[in-house]
Amino acid sequence: MPAGSFVMGDSSGDRNAADGEVPLHRVTLAAFSIDTTSVTNDDFARFVDATGYRTEAEQFGFSAVFHLALAADEQDVVGRPPQTPWWLGVKGADWRHPGGGRSDIDGLGDHPVVHISWNDAQAYCDWAGRRLPTEAEWEYAARGGLEQKKYPWGDEKIDEGGWRTNIWQGEFPRVNTLDDGWLTTAPVRSFEPNGYGLWQMVGNVWEWASDWFSPRYYGDSPLQDPAGPASGQSRVLRGGSYLCHSSYCNRYRNSARSQNTPDSSMGNAGFRTVAR
Repeated sequence: MPAGSFVMGDSSGDRNAADGEVPLHRVTLAAFSIDTTSVTNDDFARFVDATGYRTEAEQFGFSAVFHLALAADEQDVVGRPPQTPWWLGVKGADWRHPGGGRSDIDGLGDHPVVHISWNDAQAYCDWAGRRLPTEAEWEYAARGGLEQKKYPWGDEKIDEGGWRTNIWQGEFPRVNTLDDGWLTTAPVRSFEPNGYGLWQMVGNVWEWASDWFSPRYYGDSPLQDPAGPASGQSRVLRGGSYLCHSSYCNRYRNSARSQNTPDSSMGNAGFRTVAR
């Protein structure tokens, strides 16, 4: 990405109040180079083959799987949060087995790797000589050169003229009509790239950023190359995923933010990297 400045934060009014998408503030960034796509299963397999790395999901023995994506024996389901019962804690779910022990990634080499924690993404970056993008870098890249637009393609509705990215269609969380062709992940070069040639900056999978999360950070953010708070409990996730829907998770927007603890993994989160 060329050096430049942009207005960071939500200007559409669709923000989630607790996520800290405001105040709007102009940020200036040095030039940086970001991956064209999310890191794929094939990419991550090369890392594992070279290093023998075991992800935190593999070490813990379980990860979070969306209920309609479950491919595991009943006894492997070890938890279901009462607030989000569509998420299941599944023994044997990991990047090689995204739905659980009866699933695999055969034929999914060009799909984004999932069940990757922030710590796992950091380990990959260390091996590859890369780093995670800052939250500001991620948003600047997602906007594709368009100022204060809701989506990477502009303000047009996500299904105007055909689906523009991989999100949920139908009635969340029970019925997905698959209008965009995918229940879970899509190949990383599906749909159309944005103005910077980057694919699926929103939808498909959440992507880890390097920053600690704070809903109050934008009020104190440096205006030059902000890198997030000095400490925190959760790391930033950006971009939304195949589970986002206007009725539940309206976060398939350039400015949308989410968070999770650095050791958490789930079937709809991956990452992309930046050159050091």
